[in-house]
Amino acid sequence: MKAIVQHRYGSPDVLRLGEIDTPAPGDDEVLVRVRASSVNAYDWHAMRGDPYLARLSFGLRRPTAMVRGQDFAGRVEAVGRAVTRFRPGDEVYGEAGPAGGAFAEYVSVAENLVEAKPANLSFEQAAAIPLAATTALVCLRDAAGLQAGQHVLINGASGGVGTFAVQLAKAYGAQVTAVCRSRNVDLVRSLGADHVVDYTREDFTRTDAVSAGRRYQVVLDLVGNRSLTSLRRILTPDGSLVLSGGGVFTGGSLFGPMSLLVRGPVVARFVKHRILAPSATAGRGHLATLRELAESGRLTPVIDRTYRLSEVPEAIRYVESEHARAKVVVTV
Repeated sequence: MKAIVQHRYGSPDVLRLGEIDTPAPGDDEVLVRVRASSVNAYDWHAMRGDPYLARLSFGLRRPTAMVRGQDFAGRVEAVGRAVTRFRPGDEVYGEAGPAGGAFAEYVSVAENLVEAKPANLSFEQAAAIPLAATTALVCLRDAAGLQAGQHVLINGASGGVGTFAVQLAKAYGAQVTAVCRSRNVDLVRSLGADHVVDYTREDFTRTDAVSAGRRYQVVLDLVGNRSLTSLRRILTPDGSLVLSGGGVFTGGSLFGPMSLLVRGPVVARFVKHRILAPSATAGRGHLATLRELAESGRLTPVIDRTYRLSEVPEAIRYVESEHARAKVVVTV
């Protein structure tokens, strides 16, 4: 089968379209003929082996898994002996797990990481959902316990996770303030944001903004461009700060934006605010919830660009440049 193969760490230049064996599903696995995948920050971190500490998982000197790609949507080709929920021909979507493998014609995945594809979505739309939407769901519903009527601020609302976070917060009845750049204001408004802050014109953490009563029960930071002190300033006394993502690791550094994920849980021990840095792994329950929300019309993936499988290096380069908004999809 054709797949995007990586034999060493580096820039998108290390990725090549090659021929490898089609995987055989294990007893509890589903073999899926991939119709579409999508690009996530996880893909370029794994591609670069960055930060270096992550190479304990990815492989010390070279990547253990040759094929990148987390999200997929497609049709079931074959199932293992212990699989009971799917059969060949079913349309499904899901997440490949830590080993990746979705930038390929076929991917073999554990049954619990697969769910029926939302019936009203195309394969491309469905492939945009798993990792990004699960991250938003875990951050808002599971970690923060977002409730109807609460005020939530989403910093990075026009990104892959952010566009889902705006919609999920509205689906759960919250009042949403979305932070994005000028060119994305109309986009986040169309997703249901009640208020939009253009960060090129206004600093949402400024003292005068807080004095004007702009405080939130939940702040979801997807960018990492503000200090913990600034982010805590806009929380209500019992508010929750949820940290996820935070830009691009470069050179294996734990300084800069991503350092919030390291320092947040430490600072949380000494302050009244809840500071959370949850990890998000898609599972059957999350994927089923997202499917139901999509089929009810409350969750619609936003796709920025679409690339062919052979163009995955260009797709990752585009996302890595941080100019992308919403999701970038790969058709197979």
